Amino acid sequence: MAKKTVIKSPVSKPTRKIPELARIILFVRAGGHCEFDGCNKYLIEHHLTFTEGNFAQFAHIVAFSKDGPRGKEVRPTNINDISNLMALCPECHKLIDDNTESFTRQTLEGYKKAHEERIQHVTGLGPDQKTSLLLVTSKIGDHTVTVPYDQMLQAITPRYPISKAGLPIDLTQLSTNSEVFITAACDTIREQLQGFLGAGGEVKRSHHISLFALAPIPVLAYLGSQLSNKVPLGLYQRHRDTEDWTWKTTDEQVKYLFQQRRKGKSARDVALLLSLSGTINDEVLSSEITKDFTIYELTLADLVPSPTFLRTKQDLEEFKNQYQLAIATIMHNHPGIREINLFPAVPAPIAVLCGREILPKVHPALRVYDADKRKGGFIYQLTINN
Repeated sequence: MAKKTVIKSPVSKPTRKIPELARIILFVRAGGHCEFDGCNKYLIEHHLTFTEGNFAQFAHIVAFSKDGPRGKEVRPTNINDISNLMALCPECHKLIDDNTESFTRQTLEGYKKAHEERIQHVTGLGPDQKTSLLLVTSKIGDHTVTVPYDQMLQAITPRYPISKAGLPIDLTQLSTNSEVFITAACDTIREQLQGFLGAGGEVKRSHHISLFALAPIPVLAYLGSQLSNKVPLGLYQRHRDTEDWTWKTTDEQVKYLFQQRRKGKSARDVALLLSLSGTINDEVLSSEITKDFTIYELTLADLVPSPTFLRTKQDLEEFKNQYQLAIATIMHNHPGIREINLFPAVPAPIAVLCGREILPKVHPALRVYDADKRKGGFIYQLTINN
C-alpha cells in the first residue's frame, strides 16, 4: 500500500506562547517596572510582603485574537513581536483591556515608548548621578503624610539612589501639640543626621542628598541649618494639583520683590517677612515686634501669595538668590546686627533653604516664628546660628 504524502501548510498558525527571548528583552527594557504611564510598580517584588518573584504580565497591545482588545486594529506581522508587547502589573493589564476606548493602540504605544526610553536613560547614567534619599515626615495638624518610594524615584530622575532605605527621619510619633515638640524634633534630626553625614555615612559615597520633607516650618528651617552647604542638595515639593513630587516644566518664572515695609527707630531691631504662601499682615506679628523694629518683606512681584506658587526648580533657585540678597542688604543697612526675626509663610523647600543659607560666624542669628491659628498670630519657636 502506497504511503500517503502529507503536505504541510506554508502558513504557520500563531501561538499564544511568547518566546522566552522576547520575554527577557521586554522585561529588561521595562526595567522590571510596570509600563503603564504613572504606575511604575516594581514587578519582581510583592508590594506588601516584599517577597521576590515574577509578578509581571505580558500584555498584547493589539490582542492575540481579532475579537480581543484592540484586535481589529491593523495587525502586526508577528503578533508576539516585542513592539506589540507591554510588561504590566495585573491591575493595569485588566484596566487597559476593559477600557479599550480610553487605552487605544496609539496611547499604549506612547506609554511603552516613553517608559522604555526613560529606563534606558536612567540605567545608562554614570556614577556622578548618585544621590542619597533623605525623608523627613511629621504630622501636619492631625494628618500623617507619607511619600511613596516610586514618586521619589520619579522626582529625582536622572539621579538614582545608592540605597533604597536612605535616611527616613520619622517625627510622626511626636505630638505637634506638645510644648516640647520643637526641641524633641530638632534633637532627633541632629542625632540621626550625624551618622548619615559622618565619615562612614551614605552621603560620603553619594556626595549628594535628595530631600523630601514635610514638617512644621521651624523644624524644616532647623533641618536646613544642619545640612552642610558643602554637600549638594536637591529639594523637592509635593504639588497639590498632581499630588506628586516632580518639579514642573514651564517657561513662566516667578519674580520676587524685596522691600522695606516700615522703618523703625532702632538700628538693630529687624524683622523679615516671607509673604509667599500667604500674605502676612502686621496684626499677626508677635507683640515683640514693636514700632522700634524695621520690617522688610520678601514677597511675589506679580502674583498673589499662594501655597501653590512654587512649581519649578528655577523658582526655588531664584528664591535662594533673592533671600541671600535680602540678608546681605539687611546686614548692610544695619551694621552690627546680631539677629533677624523671621516670619515665614513659605512652602517646605523654602523653609529648608532659610536655615541652610544662614552661615555660622558670618550672618546674624535667625529667630524663627511660626503661625499659630489657635493663638491668632506668629509665635517664636527657635533660634538658628546662635
